Amino acid sequence: MRKSDYKKEIIRIIEFIRIELSKAGLSKLIIGLSGGIDSAVTTALSIKAIGKENVVAVMMPYKSSHPDSLKHAEQFAKILGIQYEIIDISSMVDAYFGNYALDAGILRKGNLMARERMCILYDLSAKYQALVAGTGNRSEMMVGYCTQYGDNACAFEPLGHLFKTEVREIARILEIPQSIIDKKPSADLWQEQTDEDELGITYDELDEILYELFDLRKTRKEMINKGFSKENIEKVLDLNKKSEFKRNIPAMMG
Repeated sequence: MRKSDYKKEIIRIIEFIRIELSKAGLSKLIIGLSGGIDSAVTTALSIKAIGKENVVAVMMPYKSSHPDSLKHAEQFAKILGIQYEIIDISSMVDAYFGNYALDAGILRKGNLMARERMCILYDLSAKYQALVAGTGNRSEMMVGYCTQYGDNACAFEPLGHLFKTEVREIARILEIPQSIIDKKPSADLWQEQTDEDELGITYDELDEILYELFDLRKTRKEMINKGFSKENIEKVLDLNKKSEFKRNIPAMMG
């Protein structure tokens, strides 16, 4: 895995946050605080950049979300001393599926939850005159593990250049609560959901494969010789290829 000076990286991100706010002529940020590591790190770095009085956190549980997610998010917001709101999205999501899509499976429901959360963040961004800070990381973006115009919609991505395992290292330096660092990564769309179960690969291995393939430009043969399984290499390449549309602006004819 690539070697990074995480303390210098923290300084770079803080400056990036300030620049993006300055370009927009705004002074506040609004963040969806899920109780997971990415949103916790984003929130902590935002406070370092612009002060806790300029950061608003929003927690948006669904009825099937794990109760620990809201508990950890609220506890963390109180530790930080920031303003926060709790908005239960269950009735909003259920109103659509209950009336118009009774046959919808879990994927469609999860996508609507992610988009409903982003609709709320953007509405509140108008209320607070704040930019929406993204909480995605490079690992998720590279394999498309996000909902288009849902959790990948934001004004800018403070952690978008960092692999998940790197976010974890920065979390330790920032002294994010251990309960958040240690929990299994999850989009929290239903209880017991985990990112790694859905992806079919651990973040440790995913990040190594992404780094070797896309940063070091290693071939499949070189990767296999280093001990990576052909199955996981092909899985990552396939996920990356199929999710390219999520990383690009909408295509237009010239």
